[in-house]
This record gives sequence, C-alpha cells and structure tokens, in this order.
Amino acid sequence: MALPALTAVPARPGGAGYRPAILVLPGGGYARQADHEAEPVAEWLAALGIHAFVLRYRVAPDRHPAPLEDAKEAMLHIRGGQRGLAVDPGRVGVLGFSAGGHLAATLSTAAATGNPELDVRAAVPDLSVLCYPVASLTHEAHQGSVANLLGDAPPSALLRALSPELNVTPLAPPAFLWHTADDDAVPVSNSLNYARALFAAGVPAELHVFPEGRHGLGLAADQPGPGQWTGLCAAWLQRAGWTDTPAAAPGTGRS
Repeated sequence: MALPALTAVPARPGGAGYRPAILVLPGGGYARQADHEAEPVAEWLAALGIHAFVLRYRVAPDRHPAPLEDAKEAMLHIRGGQRGLAVDPGRVGVLGFSAGGHLAATLSTAAATGNPELDVRAAVPDLSVLCYPVASLTHEAHQGSVANLLGDAPPSALLRALSPELNVTPLAPPAFLWHTADDDAVPVSNSLNYARALFAAGVPAELHVFPEGRHGLGLAADQPGPGQWTGLCAAWLQRAGWTDTPAAAPGTGRS
C-alpha cells in the first residue's frame, strides 16, 4: 500500500535523543481536511519538543476503510522511524479534530480495516488528544461524517463497530478531550460518552468542556475559554513525560 500524504514537522529545539511523535488528523467531515487543524497544530506540537506528522487521509468519495487504512499505515510508518527522525517508538500518539477525532478514536479502540498487516497492536497510539471529536455514529452523530464515510444507509453493525464510545477496552490509550457545550455540529455528548467509557474501563482521561464556542476552532487562539485548551493539553503532555523530553534510547513500542 502506498503511504498517503504525510508531512513531518520535526521537534524544536533539535538535539540528540529519541523524541515522542504525534500524528495529526485534521477534521472536515470526511469530505476534506481543514488546513487550520493541520500544519499549525503540528508547529505547536513541534515547539513542545514533539515530532509531528500531518496526515492527509483519503476522504469522500473514498469510504471506510480507506481513511483508517491511511491512519494505520501512517502510525506504523512513524513508529518505524522511517522519516529520518529519531522517534521513540514507545511514545507515538495521535491528535484529531472532529472527523479526524473520530479517526483518532477508531485508531485508539483498534477498529478493524480487515487487513491483517494493518490491524496490529503497533497501529494503536500510545495516547490520544481528541478535539471536539465525532466519537459516536449511533448517538447524536454528525450525519455528514457518517454519510461521507459509510454511505447513505450503512448497516447498524458497522455503525456500532465504528463508534469508539462503544468499543473502549482497558487497552485503549490515555486521552485528553475537549469540546464546547454549545457545539451545534458535533454535540458535546460525543466527548462526554467517550470519556465516560474510558473512565469505566479504567483508562486515564482528562476532559474539558467550555461553555461557549463554535465548532471547528482548531488552536482557538484568542478565543475566551476554548483558547485555554492548548495550555491544558501541554501540561497534560508534560505530566505524561512527552514534552521536550528526549530519551537516550528508544522505547519498546507495541507489538
């Protein structure tokens, strides 16, 4: 399988040592990718000392499993250190917005593509950052994303299989989530229910719900309330040992 468009933004500052990496998945309802949720986010991560990779995954008219195949291929590529960057294979995460948040959450819950070369534990991220994610295809779902990903009348079994909130296990990675309470495109219940499933499974999670803010804010610079998410997330990543913390030797990763 040819690797889809993957843009690398190396960690800053440079220097010796293996660093964590995060795959960035912009939103766009599985119809496009939002530029403001792509490279600017990667630059923010790079400033924290994290290698960032922006994936331009396939969208409509391509349907499932195309985006998930692209994301898993990218995860394995990054974990293998094949871009010439010193990536710690035991610290490879994912960050997604909206539909990209759905893709990040399906990665995190090990949703299947049907390709045994991709459906491996190494394709599951070590942590996830989910920004106003589409976390359900069955309850208050974003119907545009559903139609673009699965068509007009997908079977209920497939909708459940691709609803991350229904497929959390104790093997899911820790997560940082944020949403706005008045999001009129992707209801806040998506984040609430995914976080609730993580808590029930004993998976560490941090959730922030801001009272106001439109959908698709990205980095949300100069936005009262939601603009705090980057600082809160940076603190969370620091507590996890991911920010500006090169390792002398790479971790073992997942198998």
